[in-house]
Order: sequence, then C-alpha cells, then structure tokens
Amino acid sequence: MDIEPQPLQVIAPDKIAQLVEAVGIRKAGLGILPTLTLGVLAGAFIAFGAMAYTVAITGSELGFGPTRLIGGVAFSLGLILVIIGGAELFTGNSLIVMAWASGRVGTGAILRNWAIVYVGNLIGAIATAIFVHVSGVLTLGDGSVGVTAENIVMAKLGISPLQAFTRGILCNILVCLAVWMSFAARSVAGKVVVIVPPIAAFVMLGFEHSVANMYLIPVGMLHKTGMIDAGMLLANLVPVTAGNIIGGGGLVALVYWLVYLRPSSHDMTR
Repeated sequence: MDIEPQPLQVIAPDKIAQLVEAVGIRKAGLGILPTLTLGVLAGAFIAFGAMAYTVAITGSELGFGPTRLIGGVAFSLGLILVIIGGAELFTGNSLIVMAWASGRVGTGAILRNWAIVYVGNLIGAIATAIFVHVSGVLTLGDGSVGVTAENIVMAKLGISPLQAFTRGILCNILVCLAVWMSFAARSVAGKVVVIVPPIAAFVMLGFEHSVANMYLIPVGMLHKTGMIDAGMLLANLVPVTAGNIIGGGGLVALVYWLVYLRPSSHDMTR
C-alpha cells in the first residue's frame, strides 16, 4: 500500500517571513497606550525569567556549564510568557525591520514603536525589581539568592562597552531566531519547545539582553545598596541595546528579508 507523504507540521521559512512582516505592520500601527501597556508586561515577564534564572543557579554544585544550562532553561520562561501570553518586547520587535525594509512601515513608525516599547519594558522590569527587593525574595536560601544577584551585577558592570555591544549582537540573533521559529510552530507546546534552546543558549554563553539587564542590574543594586545607580545602568544598557538592534534587526530580520521578501528574490525561493 502506498503511503502518502505527510507534510511537516511546521510553517515554511518563506511563509514565516510573510507572517513576521504582517505582524510588524500591525505592531507599528498599534496605539500608544496598548503598546506601552504591553511593553510594561513584557518587561515584567522577562524579569520573571531572570528571577527564575537567579534562583536556579544559586547553590548549584553541578559545575559551570551544567549550572548555566539549567539557568538558561529557567530564564526561557520570560520569552515564553511574552510569546504565548502576548506582550511587546523590544528585542523581539527588532524583527519589524522586515516590514520597514519592504517599505510597509516608515522609519518614524518603527522608531516610535521601539521607543514606546523600550520605555514600557524599562518600567515593567524596574518595577518588578523593586517588588522583588521589597518582598524579601532575595533572602531565600539564607541570603544566598541575594549574593547571586549581586554577583550578576558585578559581572555585567565589569565588562567593557565593546564586549557589551558584541554580546548584545550575539544575544539578539538567538532571541530573534527563537521568535522566528515560534512562528513555525502550530501549537502552544511546539512554540515552547522551539523557544527554549536558543534562549537557554544565549544565557549559557553569557550574552547580553537589554531588557533582562533592566531587571538584573537594578535588583542587584537595590539588594546591595538600597538604590539604583542610573548612570551605571545606562553605561551597560546603551551598548547592549545598540548591539541588540544590530543583531536582531540587521543579522536576522534584514537577512531573511533579503532572502525571502526582496522583490527580486521571490522567484529564487519558490
């Protein structure tokens, strides 16, 4: 008996490109209040993932690599909440560059979206850091979770601007690939499965995510000194954010646009 081949239960890359472009157009046209509100949610969601990461690596005796892997899997909660729950994340919105490159979204519209979402992410992440500090969560494990939070801050503030910039590029390549692949999955379970590996990888490798740092740096500062040093926070966020834009917007969105959406490329990819 002949068995008909079954199509893969995923969406093909050329179709993903069309979906990402359409979503980018919708995101760029969203009103200020819903964009800001969803940005605040995304900042809090990523902070939840960062909280889980901090606790997961605390007190681990598995060794450097396995501990980082476990932490990366825990951190994946953040993007899962953003994608499945629905929120506006600055790093993922780098993919709007596809709609911009097609001329479907203007420069003003994409910059407007990024600015509003970035502010929303910052509000959500810092507010969550304050809640965590006040709640006493960092005193768990006889205070060892708080020590981990402080060590994370020292490590992040100890890297040079060039390192922060390049780690930001590498980070958002993986984040945007996770978002890209989530479009391929046809179920919630499928989306979760494809999100975890690239997110766990960027955390394990020590790359820099601007929105995660909006939580991790303030919460560590609050635990150590009781206040947030805005200058030190910005010194990290500026190069990391620039790197995130290049990594996601240039090396993922623009590359895929050149392959699948550039007018002269349609016939080549059929």
